[in-house]
Amino acid sequence: MAIKLYNTKFRKRVEFIPINESDVRMYVCGPTVYDRAHLGNARPVIVFDTLFRLLRYIYGLDHVTYARNFTDVDDKINATALARQQAGALGTLEDLIAERSDETIKWYLEDMAALGALEPTKMPRATQYVTQMIEMIEDLIAKGNAYEIEGHALFRVRSYPEYGSLSGRSVDDMIAGARVEVVPYKEDPMDFVLWKPSSDDQPGWNSPWGHGRPGWHIECSAMALDLLGGEFDIHGGGNDLMFPHHENEAAQSTCAGHEFANVWMHNEMLQVEGKKMSKSLGNFFTVRDLLKQGVAGEVIRLVFLMTHYRKPMDWTDAKRVEAHKMLNDWFVVLRKHGYSPKTVDKLKASGDWVADIELMGVLSNDLNTPGALARMHVLAKARTASGLVPLAHALEMLGLVSDWNVLDASSSQDDRMPDWVPVVIDRLIAERGAARASKDWGEADRLRDLLNTAGVQVTDVAGTASWLLGSGFNPVVLEGLK
Repeated sequence: MAIKLYNTKFRKRVEFIPINESDVRMYVCGPTVYDRAHLGNARPVIVFDTLFRLLRYIYGLDHVTYARNFTDVDDKINATALARQQAGALGTLEDLIAERSDETIKWYLEDMAALGALEPTKMPRATQYVTQMIEMIEDLIAKGNAYEIEGHALFRVRSYPEYGSLSGRSVDDMIAGARVEVVPYKEDPMDFVLWKPSSDDQPGWNSPWGHGRPGWHIECSAMALDLLGGEFDIHGGGNDLMFPHHENEAAQSTCAGHEFANVWMHNEMLQVEGKKMSKSLGNFFTVRDLLKQGVAGEVIRLVFLMTHYRKPMDWTDAKRVEAHKMLNDWFVVLRKHGYSPKTVDKLKASGDWVADIELMGVLSNDLNTPGALARMHVLAKARTASGLVPLAHALEMLGLVSDWNVLDASSSQDDRMPDWVPVVIDRLIAERGAARASKDWGEADRLRDLLNTAGVQVTDVAGTASWLLGSGFNPVVLEGLK
């Protein structure tokens, strides 16, 4: 099955032809690990996890290598560790930096797993590859593409004639319009840092240019080279990384004598209720915030998949409710037709666990996840094995279910909900909202506990409360309130 992907490098969709079908290689820029992953951080994870799953389906589970790094040397990490030390945390600054990085990486992997993301094949930390970074910088200096000055090593941008081709900009235009750090030791304002000196309270390594630490851009080039080779298939990330990060990666890697990535892919950004997510607007929240509010990871993932990765995505509470209902409806269809964890196990063991060719064709057309979801609605209506087996396969393929015990837990809300129930629940939620508005926290907690006891799942997002019936819904608890 042919895959077509939009290659940023050529500004068009192209047929994906791997360098080696038995060794397909992909690198995706990972997080800087200083705090919890916010909702926008999840978008590239879900996009490229979906691509990883597709590549493994087509080329085989053991024939795809997916590397996603952790940036664990960064000024933000240093600042966070320093703040903890000043607040009385025990240990050296280096210890606190390592402790914070370990803690944040653990959080990140837990949160992404909750969204159905598989762990990449390789998850390098930048601090493990400083030797390789130094070697690459030495090579660039020897070739005249970089220079040393005042304890810094900088890349000489004008030594690479193709600079700007990935992001579609010219160097002169970038100098005129971009915010670049102008310092006296730079030969050219566009030259970027490969290595910089470290003070006594900053992490550092010995190098030919003195005690210091690597610049951000060299990190990914060195890790990708070491793990995937000088030429690999796909490099991905958010479109906010296209310039300068990816542009700089491509320049320094090419000048070091490597072909680097054949296909460059970039996902669009995320908004919340039509606005850019920001703390100042009060619409900033992390993945963990949503999970704590009772929003299932599969629901979060489905909201992301409802928008094509190259289009701006808007997280709204309405979409969350729609995604929850959509998933519930699919699980109910499967359960009503006799599907269970044992059924799925038998299908897999017998070789009858098959995909829908039309759905896979749609998904292979530049990760058209909205089209794949539309096809799943068609399969759900078939009510036969020819539709329901591929429906179940698609749910697993798209990362929307990892534990088929969900079939035992799911059930139709319509089967369990008398007509009076929505009226009572809506009234209780309105009363809870009024209690919270008047700061009557005791009454608000009482109403929340009553709904929880009845098995009603209430979610508060951006000031709006919505509800769904949980698997343990018990209408008897609410009967006296009719």
